[in-house]
Amino acid sequence: MNAQSTGHGKVLVGLGANSPGPWGRPAMTLTLALRELERRGITVEAVSNLYETAAMGAARQPPYVNQVALVDTSLPAPALLRLLKQIEARAGRRGGRPWGARTLDLDIIDYKGMTMNWSGSRKTMPLARVRPLVLPHPQLEQRPFVLRPLLDVAPDWRHPVSKLSARELWRLVPKHGQGSVLKRLS
Repeated sequence: MNAQSTGHGKVLVGLGANSPGPWGRPAMTLTLALRELERRGITVEAVSNLYETAAMGAARQPPYVNQVALVDTSLPAPALLRLLKQIEARAGRRGGRPWGARTLDLDIIDYKGMTMNWSGSRKTMPLARVRPLVLPHPQLEQRPFVLRPLLDVAPDWRHPVSKLSARELWRLVPKHGQGSVLKRLS
């Protein structure tokens, strides 16, 4: 499928934050990020509950607040990614170490069922300084903090590569440890 498609279609966006920033505490930052998407012409069709989740990576981080939104856009995937990075910057996100604290993290989880820069069943992100856009997100099936909120907005969604549904992926992911869901906030 052409990765540069410009037709409208459903896109899944993951939202997360664990550090206060100019937009406030993490839960408020996610709310404002959704408003900013709509202000920029992205239609937010459904939003999951908020979930408090264990941080991944560096120890001694506060827990994250995570959410998934189902959106509709005519932007091509690379343009959407640029927009998401602009919104992160407006919310105070600065460079830092991988898996460090974030004022806002926005990821394209799935873009209209497309695959892009996917090599087999890659389970890790490339270590290059500037990573290529990989669709679907290459680690989503290992991330309970993505899969649990995904169930709220698209329980029957199927991974474009593995063909497993969100429900099946949730059953397979470890429920404890880094990235685990601690509690539902809303």
